[in-house]
Amino acid sequence: MPEDSARWVKIATFSAGFEADFAVQQLAAAGIDAIARGNDIVGIFGPGFSGPTARGVDVMVPSTVIEDAREVLSGG
Repeated sequence: MPEDSARWVKIATFSAGFEADFAVQQLAAAGIDAIARGNDIVGIFGPGFSGPTARGVDVMVPSTVIEDAREVLSGG
């Protein structure tokens, strides 16, 4: 299944935007596409705030790379 037709799935949820951003960059460095997404991703202090959020921030990857992404985030 080509990656562009894969559906995106959540592999982790972080309590702060900066943690999710760090995870996305770790995955990108490993050649894995990833995005951070959340209902209140702008945080409690408005746009640009990367601290704690009430609902957390999800990190999502294409379904075709779930195992590779989990390995990268686990430090493996």
